[in-house]
Parts: sequence; C-alpha cells; structure tokens
Amino acid sequence: MKISNSEAWFARAQEHIPGGVNSPVRAFRGVGGVPLFIARGEGSRIFDIDGNSYIDYVGSWGPLILGHRPPFVTDALREVIECGTSFGAPTAREVEMAELLTKIVPSMEMVRLVNSGTEATMSALRVARGFTGRDLTIKFEGCYHGHVDSLLVKAGSGMATLGIADTAGVPAGFANTTIALPYNSIAAAERAFAEYDDKIAAVIVEPVVGNMGCVPPAPGFLEALRALTARHGAVLIFDEVMTGFRVSFGGAQERFKIQPDMSTFGKIIGGGLPLAAYGGRADIMKKIAPLGPVYQAGTLSGNPLAVAAGLAMLKYLLAHPEVYETLEARSAQLTAWTPPGVTINRVGSMFTFFFTDRPVTDWESAKRSDTGKFAKFFHFMLERGVYLAPSQFEAGFVSAAHTEDDIRHTVEAAREFFDRPV
Repeated sequence: MKISNSEAWFARAQEHIPGGVNSPVRAFRGVGGVPLFIARGEGSRIFDIDGNSYIDYVGSWGPLILGHRPPFVTDALREVIECGTSFGAPTAREVEMAELLTKIVPSMEMVRLVNSGTEATMSALRVARGFTGRDLTIKFEGCYHGHVDSLLVKAGSGMATLGIADTAGVPAGFANTTIALPYNSIAAAERAFAEYDDKIAAVIVEPVVGNMGCVPPAPGFLEALRALTARHGAVLIFDEVMTGFRVSFGGAQERFKIQPDMSTFGKIIGGGLPLAAYGGRADIMKKIAPLGPVYQAGTLSGNPLAVAAGLAMLKYLLAHPEVYETLEARSAQLTAWTPPGVTINRVGSMFTFFFTDRPVTDWESAKRSDTGKFAKFFHFMLERGVYLAPSQFEAGFVSAAHTEDDIRHTVEAAREFFDRPV
C-alpha cells in the first residue's frame, strides 16, 4: 500500500522534531492518525502536500479572520520586504500600530509589542506583579494563557488534548503563585479574595474561553471579576489573544462592555504573522523599562514584516465593519442544526461541537465530552474535505472567506455522520 506524502514527511519529522511537530496539538494525538502536511492556503481552503483540498475551520488557530492570503496583506508584505526584515531599532510602523490599537481598544492607553501570545501574557503578569507589589495570580481551569511556567496549572488547549494536568519542568514555587478556580464560578472567586485579599496581584481570564473548546462567560461572571479586582486593588487582565478582533472588532471587552486594567492581544493583530501585544492603563504600563523597574525586551518585537501585515489587517477591518455581519451570518448558518447528543457553543465566529448532551460551562463539564466519538467525527469530516481542529478541546473559527456553499457542505457532511446506522 502506497503511503501518502504526509505520512512520509511525518515519519521524517519524528526523527528530529519531538513528536514530529513544533506544537503538540498538530500531532493528531487527540484524534489519532497522521497529521496533514499543508502546502498552501487560498481563501477558505487549505491544500495538503498530496493535493487534497479542505474547507478550513482552524484558520491557523484563529488569526485568519479573512481567510488565507488576503491580497492586501500579501501586498503589504511585498512592500516592506524590500526595505528589510528586522532592525532592532524603532520604526514608524510600530508607532502606527500602537496608535491604532489604543484607538480601537479604549482600555489600552499604552501598549508594548511582542512576538507571541505567550510572551504577551507572561509580560502582562510580570507588570501586574511589579505594579501591585504582590505575588499571587488567579487563573481559571481550562483557560490557556500560553506556556508560561506559572500559568501551566490546569491549563486547557494542548494539555487537555494530551491528558496532561500540570506540566513537568515547572518548579513548585512557580506553580504555588497561581490559584486555579473553576471558570464561571463567581463564588469561587469571592472565596479566593476573601482568603488571600491583598496577596493577589492579578486575575487573568479568557473572557470567552477558546482553549477547552469555546465556552462563553456566564451572565454576571466578568462583571463580578471586574468588581472584585477593583475592590481589592488587583489587576484584571483579559487574555484576548484569541477573542481580540474576533468576537467583535474591539474584542470581548467591547462585546460585553467591560473594561479590564490590562489586555493581551495576538493572532489577528499579526495578519497571519507572529505578533502580539499587551497593554492597559498608563499608570500600570509606565512601570515597564525604560520608564520603570519592570524589565521586558525582545530583539524581534515589532519587526517590520509582522507589523506591516497586522496594520493591513486591522485597517481593512476598521474600513469594512460589514465583515462582522458576514461572520455572524455564516457562523449562525453553521451552528443552526444541533446534532443529537451534541452541545454547540458559539460566540461570534468561534464555535465548538462538544460531544456531550449536557451544557458546557467550565472545564468539568467540557471534559465529560465523548472524545472517542469526536475523533470518529473528525476523520469522517476530513474524508469529506472539512478540516476541523484535531481536538475536542479546541475552538473552531469561521472566516469571512467561508461561503454559503462551504457552510452548506459542512452541515450536510455532519448530518451524514449522524444519520449513519450505529
């Protein structure tokens, strides 16, 4: 039997790359089989190295809100590459990006550009600790904030897929600075503040979780976090790496009308290239070197290629608010039919099909999902040209490039799966 090109390349990859991949969920461990090696993307589709085409609902894990290779992004990259790729010195585009971000997101009075979501959350926490003079952080079970040592406590995403509760390699002293609480539990947050009060530097939260699957905030939950942190002098950090410019143009904080003290952004602000940012109130951000004593640096931070792509993306979204109407319509079309034994969660253009018939509101309810049945569903859809996230515990993403025919084909394929004789 002839093996596919993806199988051949995966065999080669495993010789020199741990698990054959450079990020764990790509390995298909949550669904079985061999990961696809992708050759190119176009609009709503990706094409593997065997020439197969798939409707893509991963979208590079969220940033490709307009689909693959929007012409204005590739044009911006062609223009800037003629000037240089990295200088390790300030550029005008960095200032433009900071001005644009602070214009769109009112809670961010000042902003610092970095290279990844992990770097953004790590830096935001350091600044929050430096600002408050406190050490403890509250996070929520199933929320993933990058592979920051102190935040890999009951994290979601790839750790949930691989069944890793708490990663090896993190000193107990780091983990002990983190209090992990059930997502959507106001009572748990109140108890934590009652017990630790002036030791808590920050609360960090995905305002819409995307890393145990898509889980929206319960009514009043984010409002309660805002009130508790304000009352106790802690910093409220919204991790909007996934939700920023996705669930609405101004992110989850615009959608839910709540202003955090600090925010982290990534994904969409890079237009498909590695770029992230953290920012917030000016009095907090002025603690960062060279203004203040909290050190953070990066040779490639704000590099011209990523910033040019991100500026092109954000300026397009600013000029075309109808994109969000299209995203809402396509996402509603995709999730209008609920299969038997499945719970669908959706916020804007983020969604997850949970293989459980009970509501999913936190990590405990998410992990009741039938991961074996999800794996069968994943491969069934893949055979019909639909590429979903290869894990029950990851959100899917609709892009403005998805057509009504794309959505119709996806729904018809899903119906076929559930209509089969058991």
